[in-house]
Amino acid sequence: MDYGIQDRVALVAASSKGLGKACALGLAREGVRVALCARDETVLEQTANDIAEATGAQVSWQRADMSSAEDILELVETTRARFGKIDILVTNAGGPPPGSFLEFTDEDWLSALNLNLMSTIRLIRAVLPQMQEQKWGRIVNITSVTVKQPIEVLLLSNVSRAGVVTLSKTLSNQLAKDNVLINTVCPGIILTDRVDQLTHNMAQAQNISQDDALQNYVQPVPMGRPGQPSEFADLVVFLSSERCSYMTGTVTQIDGGLVQGYF
Repeated sequence: MDYGIQDRVALVAASSKGLGKACALGLAREGVRVALCARDETVLEQTANDIAEATGAQVSWQRADMSSAEDILELVETTRARFGKIDILVTNAGGPPPGSFLEFTDEDWLSALNLNLMSTIRLIRAVLPQMQEQKWGRIVNITSVTVKQPIEVLLLSNVSRAGVVTLSKTLSNQLAKDNVLINTVCPGIILTDRVDQLTHNMAQAQNISQDDALQNYVQPVPMGRPGQPSEFADLVVFLSSERCSYMTGTVTQIDGGLVQGYF
């Protein structure tokens, strides 16, 4: 399928590894010029080189912390200076720590909201005027299945990421007339470094193999396996493309059937 986005420019947040890296790679394979960012410069530079070598796409990278308003603004300005525009934005950030309600302080709540919700607000605010002016834009927000089916110990994530959903739906109504489409994707258990570390810890705590820990972890998934980052990226690439021309304001999980609700 021709996605119609060759030579478009995409900014993918938190993209040195995991889901962000997979999305950047998927977009680069479609001929998109891609800007990457993350906090670890060494890993980030290697990822940029790997994607450029694998796809032949133009790839830039810049260190940026998604909890920093200054870093986000500088990232957008630098990307625009290099490539002339930003057509596609993929928002993404790491998750806040687990815990129970009475453990969290005001500072914990504010930190989570700053990382997950405010980073999305700041990125969109920085790229939106140009998208509106050119009457074309695609914004894809990466959240989690927790926005549809809360996980008890991920209270900070449940709340802060739900704010991204309401933001996206509100903006979708306002931006549709400008052909700027905004959608939210909700990954379930995808085989990233974070899942690898989680199952490693589970294996040690339960004195079982990591393979057994992974099987226990995905037991609630009807498909019986974790998703691959490339499978997740395929959805993001579609939502970033010209082929996605009549979808906006959606909240779509990619989870092997994990979420049991109707909507």
